[in-house]
Amino acid sequence: MPQRGLVLVVEDEPAIADVLRLNLRAAGYGVEVVHDGAAALTAARDLRPSAIILDIGLPSIDGIEVCRRLRAGGDWTPVLFVTARDDEVDRILGLELGADDYVTKPFSPRELVARLGGVLRRTRGDATTPEVLRAGALEVDLTSHVVTVDGVEVALTATEFDLLAHLMRRPGVVFTREQLLSDVWGYAASAGGRTVDVHVAQVRAKLGAASPIRTVRSVGYAAERGPSPAPTSR
Repeated sequence: MPQRGLVLVVEDEPAIADVLRLNLRAAGYGVEVVHDGAAALTAARDLRPSAIILDIGLPSIDGIEVCRRLRAGGDWTPVLFVTARDDEVDRILGLELGADDYVTKPFSPRELVARLGGVLRRTRGDATTPEVLRAGALEVDLTSHVVTVDGVEVALTATEFDLLAHLMRRPGVVFTREQLLSDVWGYAASAGGRTVDVHVAQVRAKLGAASPIRTVRSVGYAAERGPSPAPTSR
């Protein structure tokens, strides 16, 4: 298998699929292409790809539903949506379902490959420097990319994980939305801060009361160290 892993491309337009295949292979990825949602679900199950590039406008089962079914089944393979839809409602819906990034057509193949690389770096982390971040009952293991609350694992997407870890590395520091877009996503400020808001809301929903993220009105977000766990009685 190529060194950078296998990417499942789900795209019903042959010309776009060919462009993606060519550029991904040139970047060192293995590529498997399917053309509809049903085939995507089967391939994701059988091939266990490193990432999925998923068109929204697919025949039979659209990309939004494919992503929803993957996440509902416990599959947290990184997903990057590619779509002709540029409506913010569609973009936010995709992120809320657990997608890690979103690129609209027409797109630069080089940009898409770079964005994919960013998603995969967030997923894989750096296995050479073990580190665990803690805030009360919350633990974030930067080596294994495992998040737990009171010892129970919480499933986050790669981007949700990276956002949480970025804030927790500098507790008390307030980051603007524009800073987070640059630091976590690698976007320019013009990409819009709503992406950050959606991901913060998702992290909070999953962590519940253990979430260390607070909103700083009119500025952005910060993470605080949670209270130390109460001592257990003997």
